[in-house]
Amino acid sequence: MTKQRVLCVVGPTAVGKSDLAVDICLKYHGEVISADSMQIYRGMDIGTAKLTTAEQRGITHHLLDIVDPTSSYTVATWKDEADKTIKSLGKRHLLPVVCGGTGLYIRAITDDLQFPERPDTLQIRARWYTFLETHGPHALHEQLERVDPLSAKRLHENDVKRVIRALEVAETADKPLSEGYDWSPKTGRYDVLLIGLFMEREALYERVNRRVDRMVDLGLFAEVRKLLEAGVTPEHTALQAIGYKEVVQCLQGECSAEEAIESIKRNTRRFVKRQLSWFRRDPRIEWFERNVDGTFPPGEEDRLWRMIADYLEGKRTMPHE
Repeated sequence: MTKQRVLCVVGPTAVGKSDLAVDICLKYHGEVISADSMQIYRGMDIGTAKLTTAEQRGITHHLLDIVDPTSSYTVATWKDEADKTIKSLGKRHLLPVVCGGTGLYIRAITDDLQFPERPDTLQIRARWYTFLETHGPHALHEQLERVDPLSAKRLHENDVKRVIRALEVAETADKPLSEGYDWSPKTGRYDVLLIGLFMEREALYERVNRRVDRMVDLGLFAEVRKLLEAGVTPEHTALQAIGYKEVVQCLQGECSAEEAIESIKRNTRRFVKRQLSWFRRDPRIEWFERNVDGTFPPGEEDRLWRMIADYLEGKRTMPHE
């Protein structure tokens, strides 16, 4: 039986994934499935760099604005929803274009990862977030080192969401996260083409800095203030995202606005490094360079469209097959 084709556009923050995904959908009759763990939240538009309606250019985007920021949401839930969307698009002969920088979401689709959860997971998660609030990310990471040193080595201490996820697994599963998954690329249920975008590092950092300045100009501080007034607390996962946690600290008097903005830029640059490290481990990704203005160097764009055309016409064999 022929596998459903799914095209994924991946890469670091600010490299231009969303615009390319829309271009692909316009050219090949597709719809976008967001693979961003923060764009799922309603009311978090500026700090997550969601495309505006105009920027979406008439292309339907799925899995945006689907839960409130006070809600818990897991990769398992996202995968279920993404699978349903892919199935629906396939029935309508539309190309699913999964686009985002959340590496685990992408791997959930490409490798058909399974994420069984126990009923007590939410309570455990809440306890670790309380621990984080009291003791900080370094102490949290030390807790992971005690129970799952391999996962601790793989995860940076500031990546608190995944550190807590690994701690949950250590408590609820028979094996720690590092032993429970084989992270080597494997064949999933879909015929996947992985398109990766990258940019010269200093050029990408320049785009990151400009993006943060634009977020501030668009009203990032007001957006965070509105979330706090609506009952979203710093303990909720949503407000631990880069861009939000720093503004919360400013609004709570822990730093100045200028210091918060510089922290956002610095933390985003560090996040970019972690994203690239994650995606570079997957040999299936076909990489394409972009210039700082979003254009492609000579020959890159032609190579990109040829590869996509060959893939959709069934002329290309994937490396893992």
